[in-house]
Amino acid sequence: MPHTTSARPSPTSLDLVHRPRRNRKSDWTRRLVRENTLTQDDLIWPVFVMAGENKREAIPSMPGVERHTVDQLVRAAENAAKLGIPALALFPYVDAGLRDEMGNEALNEDNLICKALRAIKAEVPELGLITDVALDPYTSHGHDGLMEEGRILNDETVEVLVRQSVVQAQSGADVIAPSDMMDGRIGAIREGLDEAGYQDVQIMSYAAKYASAFYGPFRDAIGTAKTLTGDKRTYQMDPANGLEALREAELDVNEGADMLMIKPGLPYLDIVWRVKEAFGLPTFAYQVSGEYAMLEGAARNGWVDGERIMLESLMAFKRAGADGILTYFAPRVAEMMAAGR
Repeated sequence: MPHTTSARPSPTSLDLVHRPRRNRKSDWTRRLVRENTLTQDDLIWPVFVMAGENKREAIPSMPGVERHTVDQLVRAAENAAKLGIPALALFPYVDAGLRDEMGNEALNEDNLICKALRAIKAEVPELGLITDVALDPYTSHGHDGLMEEGRILNDETVEVLVRQSVVQAQSGADVIAPSDMMDGRIGAIREGLDEAGYQDVQIMSYAAKYASAFYGPFRDAIGTAKTLTGDKRTYQMDPANGLEALREAELDVNEGADMLMIKPGLPYLDIVWRVKEAFGLPTFAYQVSGEYAMLEGAARNGWVDGERIMLESLMAFKRAGADGILTYFAPRVAEMMAAGR
């Protein structure tokens, strides 16, 4: 008996009414049906400021990223504004001699951040300036709060953070972004800013900041990698937890946060989505130093297409519901967009 096989049906015999590929057939139709877009308006550029004059200093663990002296940071801010980037997020590299157990330099009205705020506002007033509120750049032990016998003090730290916030607002900060993860700090900072006459200064809460290994290069950038004693797991969140992020975000919303942030970014896109869906507040994600270093390192080694993977990673944030992204790629992406690429 001869061997027979059943004929495979042709596509036409299957009566394919739905052909999703029709909407992908050419560039113009892909653009028309695209669900999410990335523009300069989505970008916040994190920058590092250091002491000195007319200097820029490379950060080896973050190839392509530099620390700037205040005068050079002003030039960078001017360029950012020309490229259409709405805001910078400022972080200081504090000289070791100015760090102490109490983080007193954070309250100095003439510290690096305050100098940078005044200088940028004088030259580029239209640019939004976001400042980090936490004590880790200023403490000799590298923690975000005051420490006593190895324990991070919550309420005592919050009192200092309120004063730090007011000092930054006085110097020109548009948005206060507390990254410390102390309980109750959003409400206390809101009250402190209002009492000092800064009712219009916004608060972008690090609503869910995880105790992550992705922060390593950032700690190089601000000079705390070698000073940190122990770890931050008693106040930063456990990477295993998702519902806890919703509870943290709800507390910050109730205490008066204007915007919420999730940090890190790509490993926590589920949290970005859940927070945005739950609260509907402007929600941001921080593509942190470790994420940047991995992508940029792979690109520089020729293992991935750097330009495409950069844009794809940022689009992932938009798809997850982020209203904006803090990313070290910001000037490069903005330049591409300005050039029509």
